Amino acid sequence: MRDFLPEDVRRREYVIGIIKRVYERYGFEPLETPAAENLETLLGKYGDEEKLIFKILRRGEHEATGQADLALRYDLTVPLARVVAQYQAKLPRPFKRYQIQPVWRADRPGRGRFREFYQCDVDSLGSTSPVVEAELCGAVADAMTELGFSDFVIRLNHRQLLTAMLDSRGVKPNEHMATLVTLDKLDKVGREGVEKELEARGRSRDAIEALMELFAPPQPSAATISKAMEGLRNAYAPSPASVVRDALKGLLDAVPHGQSAIANLKEIVTLAEQTKAKGRITFDRSLARGLSYYTGAIMELNVDGIGSLGGGGRYDNLIGMFSGQQIPACGFSLGLERILVVMTERGMFPPSLATSPADVMVATFDAAGAGPAMRIADQLRQSGLRVMVYPDPDRIGKQIKYADGRGIPFVAILGEDEIRAGRVTIKNLADRTQQTYEQSEAGAAIREALQQRG
Repeated sequence: MRDFLPEDVRRREYVIGIIKRVYERYGFEPLETPAAENLETLLGKYGDEEKLIFKILRRGEHEATGQADLALRYDLTVPLARVVAQYQAKLPRPFKRYQIQPVWRADRPGRGRFREFYQCDVDSLGSTSPVVEAELCGAVADAMTELGFSDFVIRLNHRQLLTAMLDSRGVKPNEHMATLVTLDKLDKVGREGVEKELEARGRSRDAIEALMELFAPPQPSAATISKAMEGLRNAYAPSPASVVRDALKGLLDAVPHGQSAIANLKEIVTLAEQTKAKGRITFDRSLARGLSYYTGAIMELNVDGIGSLGGGGRYDNLIGMFSGQQIPACGFSLGLERILVVMTERGMFPPSLATSPADVMVATFDAAGAGPAMRIADQLRQSGLRVMVYPDPDRIGKQIKYADGRGIPFVAILGEDEIRAGRVTIKNLADRTQQTYEQSEAGAAIREALQQRG
């Protein structure tokens, strides 16, 4: 959990602003939920990851029990399901919402991983159409492109296909979730690491080989990847829709019981080709995503050399846990913190974000100038400028040095002569020039100079 200094906040607001604008272009509406949920709301939704939930102990007369009844929200999806169940009579169908708020996980911090972090969620509820998944992929791809990313892919798989794949290799249903969590680590710890973990879970060597043959087949050659990528190189080689469909057809021969899931994936890929996700979709049979509430298509956004910056999928049964009524749902979540880390490392933020706290600072020679300084500052603000008043009567040179050090481009100097004549001297710190104006004209002059600076 961190503090954010002004430059950090500006960068966060820049990224959030772009993501919000993109989501709203797709017809998604804003939603916010409380930081704390009833503990029972969160339990039973996250599988093995429930151990990462921050629990809140009972308070007041119940404090001595040492029991927890509340918890900080672990993600934004379960609170959304609770809201839809609670307010379904007031919400439209379908209901499309975006939510950008912090979540908390008792995780081990690492590069781009924190215990308090923001998620940028976008969800559509009330429809089973593959248009939903395709549009989510399009919205996320649109946001990433507008942020300046060009080397990302959206990996695609299906929970029902994964179930069929596990069944075909003799994995018992009660072992599915644990096996999927392990297989989902293929891109993090590699084949050898996954094999060791499966062996530790009691899998025989033959069983492990059978799983690896299906979930981690030999990768295509560099030449094949290059051709499919049309020159765009990534760790996951996004493929044109036809290439993805061919990969799915090949898998169908090995897992015939996955036919309906494969058909659904083909529809999603075909529709996504009509969006900003065109050329960004790749089928990855090893993608599992650890959360237990996914029921259909699952997605993950990866950036070359970085890894995952977000993911999601279909969760048609989650809302029914709260309302008893099944409402289909699908969503995608971008991880704000990891996006910020990558954009900072790559220098992707516009120079204007390293901005100063003000356009102009008002400086005076003595305490008698405080009143006139406040008046001219108010006047300049009314003209649309950001204005700071230096609070202490100090040497003008020291005040100018302060403004220069903060990147404030102009200093409005009020001496006795200026105050008496109703004028103000504007010093341009970029070119070290100054000019005296009528106070009523100073704002327009500064704005014009700022426009010329770009």
